Amino acid sequence: MLAVLAVLTAGLLAFHRAVPNSAWHMGSLLEAFLPWLGVVVVVLLVLALLRRSALALVALLLPVAAWTHLFGGLFLPGAEPGPGDLVVVQHNVSDENADPAGTARALADAGPDLIALEELVPTALPVYEKALAPDYPYHAVRGTVGLWSKHPLTGARPLDIKPRGIAEGWHRGLRTTVHTPHGAVAAYVAHLPSVRIRASGLASSWRDESAGLLGEAIAAESRDRVILLGDLNGTVDDRGLAPLTSRMNMADRGFAFSFPAGFPLARIDQVMARSATVGRIRTLPATGSDHLPVAARIGWG
Repeated sequence: MLAVLAVLTAGLLAFHRAVPNSAWHMGSLLEAFLPWLGVVVVVLLVLALLRRSALALVALLLPVAAWTHLFGGLFLPGAEPGPGDLVVVQHNVSDENADPAGTARALADAGPDLIALEELVPTALPVYEKALAPDYPYHAVRGTVGLWSKHPLTGARPLDIKPRGIAEGWHRGLRTTVHTPHGAVAAYVAHLPSVRIRASGLASSWRDESAGLLGEAIAAESRDRVILLGDLNGTVDDRGLAPLTSRMNMADRGFAFSFPAGFPLARIDQVMARSATVGRIRTLPATGSDHLPVAARIGWG
């Protein structure tokens, strides 16, 4: 039985795309927590050692190899920083954050070039603007998302990523141009609809539709250099984000599980780029939000 479970775990890791998504979105649900199958492998290993089962130990080589192929590279050292790199921070600050000033200071203390924020509410927005102004003189806010920058911003506009069925007044997308010392970059900030795990499975239809709209906007972007920062309510393994992950580069080092802040299970806060590399991604200390901030370095070399 242990050997059978080991082979099944290896199959889920290696062929997760083959798990159908038509019923209950089981494929996306599996992919949201795919790295955690490594815990299953560890449990099976302990049981195999206790049972002294040579067959199970040999069978466990399959899921170990599959997990290492998918995620082992995330542990490797990152590339050396380049002179034109951008350091970015992405954070869903929570519309229930009781300490927006403290949150702003914590993010600024990390010293990034860009800070993308989601769930900006009207009562907290002036606090973020005041706290970040000394180090980030340029910012753009559209709806509940915003971008603060050390470099000039131009052409900020809202981005329509609202799925059908969501009421008017839902504005969670922003596109602007960042004029860095090494050239202009199109910057997108987005907050995709939430997903829910229910008895009927994973409810992600709105998230998937919004990801498709965002992917189309990025595909139509005229600038070669593009960065995307946002709470995408999905992991990079989730096929629901394929309209984005098929067009953008993701972090090649680090896990940076960002949600929920109290016991992070998945990274749903993402940093992606086109015509650039995203280096190691890491979490920053907790703020007053239910998400952890994530930081990454984007290189253009």
